[in-house]
Amino acid sequence: MRPDGLFAGRYRLERRLGVGGMATVQLAFDTRLERRVAVKLLAEHLADDSAFVSRFRREALAAARLVHPNIVQVFDFGLDDSTHRNFIVMEFVDGKSCAEILREEGTLRPDAAVDILAQACRGLDYAHRNGVVHRDVKPGNLLRSTEGMVKLADFGIAKAAEDSDITKVGSVLGTAAYLAPEQARGEPAGPASDMYALGVVAYQLMAGRLPYDAASLTDLARLQETGPPARLDEIAPDVPPALAAAVARTLHRDPERRYADAAEMETALRDGLRGRAPTETDATWALSDSDETATRMLTGTGATSALPRTSSTAAPRRRMEPLDEPAPQRRPPARRQSAPPPRKRGDGGRRGLIALIVLLALAAAGFAGYEAVNGSGTKSVQLRNDVHGKARDAIQELRGLIDDNTQ
Repeated sequence: MRPDGLFAGRYRLERRLGVGGMATVQLAFDTRLERRVAVKLLAEHLADDSAFVSRFRREALAAARLVHPNIVQVFDFGLDDSTHRNFIVMEFVDGKSCAEILREEGTLRPDAAVDILAQACRGLDYAHRNGVVHRDVKPGNLLRSTEGMVKLADFGIAKAAEDSDITKVGSVLGTAAYLAPEQARGEPAGPASDMYALGVVAYQLMAGRLPYDAASLTDLARLQETGPPARLDEIAPDVPPALAAAVARTLHRDPERRYADAAEMETALRDGLRGRAPTETDATWALSDSDETATRMLTGTGATSALPRTSSTAAPRRRMEPLDEPAPQRRPPARRQSAPPPRKRGDGGRRGLIALIVLLALAAAGFAGYEAVNGSGTKSVQLRNDVHGKARDAIQELRGLIDDNTQ
């Protein structure tokens, strides 16, 4: 600390807001801009790692370029010479973290949880579209202000530490319970990993517990590979089944089977809260971890036995509303027609005889045509021509017969 009591020459530290394994957060007053800020002081031993310091500055600069309502704004970063502490100066969010909310309330109603998650999705989507992956999404990094605005904090620190020498070979960084299966295996994290972690947060906010009860990272990796966790609506009955299915998809062990991006995840969560069931493909990904089972579900064979007992794969049919029919048009009054001339005696018998003859002739021609069309090889064209000739002859004979009987 400088003799004037200012940290880094401009920040007056007031009180501690939180403490973690890598940093301590202090509420401070920026004497230059005259505003309250949050100063994150990184652990002293991190300053001795040159690789971490270099990556930390690069990642902090990338985080500072993220300007979004659902992301905590980074104002400044650097190294304080007097204390030899690396620091980040951030926007101060007057409210509580989701970790504090869980400690105080235990669980949240589905609508309150979805409101937090949807805002977090917007922040993640913006960061991912700008090439920044959070890598450490957890309740402690989700801050809700007193006005209800949710902001993601701590972009960049996880990446800097992940690539530095402070992590031993084979180890992973981040709170183990929120690590995606690919992170637990030591693979690089991507946008899908952030969505998995947010899915764990969603599960915890509504169920009051984590999806996997693991004592170690090894146990967590084993449970993740074994199968999906218990359905959220089985643990929390007030959660709509459609919302439970939406959360379940975020927890799929295969990153390719999660949502395409955080914006799609937000839509699925909001639809699930309204009771809109996922599509058949969504339900397959969310409820089945077996490719064979997924195939049976899509083809319809064995679908009933492949699903959990409380799930429903068929989306409710929407009632078809009757179409508006045009109003009937009024027909003009029919004009009176003159009475038909009286029939001559015997006309009915002649006409009946003629109709019978015509029907017999048409039936014979149709039968012959069928034989011609179904003939084999090169005979079909010749037979068809013969039929046409016979039909013409029959028509001529009928005309003569009609003329004889109508004179």
